[in-house]
Amino acid sequence: MSNENNNVLIVEDSGSIAVVYESWLKKAGFSAQVVDTGEQALEHIRTGAFRVVLLDLQLPDISGLDVLDAIVAEELGVTVVVVTASGSIMTAVDAMRRGAYDFVVKPAAEERLVTTTRNAMEREVLQKAVSQIRSDYAKKGGTHGFVGNSLPMIAVYKTIDAVSQSNASVFITGESGTGKEVCAAAIHNASPRRKSRFVALNCAAIPKDLIESEIFGHLKGAFTGATSDRDGAALAADGGTLFLDEICEMDIALQSKLLRFLQTGTVQKVGSDKSTKVDVRIVCATNRDPVREVEEGRFREDLFYRLHVVPVSLPPLRERDGDVVDIARSFLKEIAAEEGKSFGDFAPEAEDVLLSYRWPGNVRELQNVIRNAVILNEGDTIGPDMLSVSGTGIVAPRPGDTQAKSPVVEVDQIVLNLAQPFAKIEREIIEAAIAHCNNSIPKASQMLDLSPSTIYRKKESWEQE
Repeated sequence: MSNENNNVLIVEDSGSIAVVYESWLKKAGFSAQVVDTGEQALEHIRTGAFRVVLLDLQLPDISGLDVLDAIVAEELGVTVVVVTASGSIMTAVDAMRRGAYDFVVKPAAEERLVTTTRNAMEREVLQKAVSQIRSDYAKKGGTHGFVGNSLPMIAVYKTIDAVSQSNASVFITGESGTGKEVCAAAIHNASPRRKSRFVALNCAAIPKDLIESEIFGHLKGAFTGATSDRDGAALAADGGTLFLDEICEMDIALQSKLLRFLQTGTVQKVGSDKSTKVDVRIVCATNRDPVREVEEGRFREDLFYRLHVVPVSLPPLRERDGDVVDIARSFLKEIAAEEGKSFGDFAPEAEDVLLSYRWPGNVRELQNVIRNAVILNEGDTIGPDMLSVSGTGIVAPRPGDTQAKSPVVEVDQIVLNLAQPFAKIEREIIEAAIAHCNNSIPKASQMLDLSPSTIYRKKESWEQE
């Protein structure tokens, strides 16, 4: 199917409605064809001639949901927009969970139908490109100990593949809990140095007066407590990789000695006047902004440029598409086995919670939440009430907070009155985002970092008020 193909299949048993939809789409530049049963729809879709399907859920032979299930099961490669009556929105939400892209409520407005179809067409092109990238990468390599195949992570995997064959220093940045040590170990394990040791040292966890000894070693009597000679991490990693985590926490005085080590490749133990040649690759990491640390004088500029040869930036969990559910399932399997529990999966509503929350603590926080749910509950499926996170990741202002003291704030051209229940503030934000995205809930969900089904459920509850 070429990218020039703009064929839309309209599955609608009402002839008059189908004719209207067809005329709207053709006027907008699409090529449209109409069928009136589910079986006919599947026959046409299986030809590979269509990119988008407008699918009515009430069909004379089989349910529209059955058609959708067949499309997903057979991987027919079309993007489905569900068309439903206003009283069946929850059914449409169920269709979203089963693989539909979006839905349109009858009676559909021309602009809404055309815009949703155009968005679905654009999404189909993007999905095919993403699928091809993922397929190509899966044939070439793995995920290096990470879980997830989102595009940001595939970029990380490719960087690991590229840098692992080099001896250049690597500087990993990322928020706490994003897996910086996993990344460093992956670089080592994919490199020719993998037969030698990978030595990790957390610069923030070692007292300032001991870190020099931890890195370079010491002689007996070099300082109080040095009761014997000791090799440091640099000597232990000879032939392998030395990982210096939280490098920006290193004392400025020690940074000059680390720079000398990088320049000369020699180690001088504390209390010794002899130098030992070592072959060590340096990988370092920080959750700070290293450029800012240099600008503010807390990190040596010459050391930064010596270490920052190959930068690797790990994305936060909130920017990794749907990886959060895959990672959560991996943790669930592991932790349930450890705790002797029977949990095997998440309820759809629990997945919505996982996808909606922003995960400020990233993968480490997710692991803690899953462990908490497994330990404190019983059953086969994790429900939303078992997850100790906020469903939206938004916390209402508490009395005394700076925000709570101001009755009105303006956020990106939206004026919010904070002197009202939080539920109303949340509704105003969501409705403003939907309007900003030309009534596209999938686009609004991306803007707000919420799952589409969460927004649909909220809209349904608002309409029933």
